[in-house]
Amino acid sequence: MWKALARWALLGAVMLLVVVQAVPYGRNHANPPVRMEPAWDSPQTRELAVRACYACHSNQTVWPWYSNIAPASWLIQRDVDEGRKGLNLSEWDRPQKEARESARTVRDGTMPPWYYALLHAGAWFSAAEREALIGGLEATLGRGAGG
Repeated sequence: MWKALARWALLGAVMLLVVVQAVPYGRNHANPPVRMEPAWDSPQTRELAVRACYACHSNQTVWPWYSNIAPASWLIQRDVDEGRKGLNLSEWDRPQKEARESARTVRDGTMPPWYYALLHAGAWFSAAEREALIGGLEATLGRGAGG
């Protein structure tokens, strides 16, 4: 009985995974042109920001293979859309409402998100790299509240 129930549950899960692929959201993998970057305080700050921030906060997103498979595609698209809306390091010619908070979010551990770091080895920083990124973001983008 349990084996039959497990088989039906697995079949249902597979069917659901196939059906959700029909949802169109999550496939807008556009990378608009880079218009202008910040005047980085150093090449190191830019390199660290590329590793930790550019996937969601720039027009230079590298879309991994799993970004084409729902429901992961939905989550990734939402993160990129929201990230670019709040801070886009490729569109420095327009106001960036979250720029001054960047260093604080790295300092308090909310950026990059833990799940991003799990899937992107380059986002794992040593303590010295983390402090260099925080200092570089403060020097380049400014200090926000609590910074």
